[in-house]
Formats: sequence, structure tokens, C-alpha cells
Amino acid sequence: MSKLDDPELRASIERAVGARVARCARAAGGDINEAYRLELEDGRRVFVKTNATLPPAAFQAEAVGLAWLAEAEAVSVPRVIAVADEPPGYLVLQAIEVGPKTPAAEERLGHELAALHRSGAPSFGLAAASWLATLPQDNSPEADWPTFYRARRLTPLLERAAARGLVGRTLRARFDRLFDRLPSLVGPDEPPSRLHGDLWGGNWLADSAGVPYVIDPAVYGGHREIDLGMMRLFGGFGRRVFDAYEESFPLAPGAAERVSLNQLYPLLAHVVLFGAGYLGQLEDALDDSLRLA
Repeated sequence: MSKLDDPELRASIERAVGARVARCARAAGGDINEAYRLELEDGRRVFVKTNATLPPAAFQAEAVGLAWLAEAEAVSVPRVIAVADEPPGYLVLQAIEVGPKTPAAEERLGHELAALHRSGAPSFGLAAASWLATLPQDNSPEADWPTFYRARRLTPLLERAAARGLVGRTLRARFDRLFDRLPSLVGPDEPPSRLHGDLWGGNWLADSAGVPYVIDPAVYGGHREIDLGMMRLFGGFGRRVFDAYEESFPLAPGAAERVSLNQLYPLLAHVVLFGAGYLGQLEDALDDSLRLA
């Protein structure tokens, strides 16, 4: 039975959007949430994500994150229509009529992502917490990027992985070596950028008019090479995206050599979320990072 067969949940969504559901169809929604495309009796089409196991704070955080990205007026995001305050959590968004990811859409995405990053953030961190998949992110601000990356991103996930027996003393000692050198490895100082935070290939789409949208953010203020490293990790972005980004907002020297360093966080997250199958990739990225001059 789908969650939208639950009459209480369905009634809650109808109250939140101010219209009855005329038609409901399952939609692709990733590995975490159930997702639906709804046609309402007033003619609107909306997209709904729901999950009874996540706290409503996760959907609230996503709504805040989408608004924070939209505030920059740089890249398109789905408009938030409603978000649940009590379990089971759900988020109702503007439905996007998906089209092909054309070269023109990729070029536009590269330029718009550069504008998003250039719009900046108040600090390394954010006033509100966010979530990476099912993992809460501590966004407590830090004065500089190396401290934030170590204390708010890598160390918490190392501790989670160690608690599950996935990271032993040897690997942890290698991370300690990295932490000792981190200030000299992250590249020239830059002000914090406004990050999407989880920009893999499944978290962007183009609409039927070729306008690129980003979805499912895990936002905070951080180093812009983090988003770009994630984009290179599992594919889903053509070369034109990166070329257009570089045209709009050139990266600091050495960025190509720092890609593995900026992939450590998502790789650690995959170890915690999905298990030891990602350890080899994590260790390779750590080796590359420790070889940085």
C-alpha cells in the first residue's frame, strides 16, 4: 500500500494545498522517500515526497534550503507549496515537466551554478541545520574552511563509520595526518559560497523548455569546490557544465588536483549510508589527498 492510500495523510496534503487530489501516480524519488505526482481538482500539478521514518525537521530543512538557494536568484529550484509540521513528514513542491538534458541546458546550468556560488554565504556553515540524505548536517559556523571541513563534515562521519566498525585505527590515523595538513591543502582562501551540498547527477533536471533546475539540496556556506567535486564523483554532468562554470567564475590554481580532497565528504557519507563497498574509493581519494603538495 502506498502512503497516499492513508486517508489521514491524503487529507492532510489536501488541506495544505487547498484542493482535493484528482489523480495520483508514483514518481521516481530516489532511495529514501516515496514520491508522487498529483493532479489536483483545480488543475494544478504538484510533486510530493513523504517518509514516515524521517523526522519532519528533514523536510522543513529541505524547504528552507530551497528557499535559500532561490534567494540568490541564480539557479532555478522548485517552488515550495507546503511542508508538514508533524509526522509523517512530507513536502509538496511545484511539479516540473521534465525535458531532455540538452547541451544548452548544461551550459546554462554551469553559468547559473557559478552565479549561485558567487552570491556567497554569511559564513562557513549556516544558521540552520540541513540533511544529507538521512544524515543530519551540523552547520554550526566556523571561522575558516579547513576548520569547518574537518570539524563539521569529515570528523562526524568518521565517528559514525567507526561506531559501525567500518573505519579502523589505521584509516583514522591517515585522516589525522590529513587533518594536520588540511589548511595547506585546500587551496587559496576564498569567501564562503552558497552551496547546494548534494549535487550529484540525479539532483538536477531540465524542464520541457530547457531550463535547468536543482533539487534535493543539503545547503550550507562552504568552499565551492565541494559542489564541483561531488558533480565529478558519479557522473551525470557533461563537460560543457564545467567549461561554462569556468568561463563565469574561474577556479583557483590547483583545483583539478584537489578534486579527490573535496570528494572525501560524500564518499564518507556513502560508507556510512551504504557500507564497506565504498571504502576502496574512499581510501583512493584519501591517498590522492595526502599526495597533494
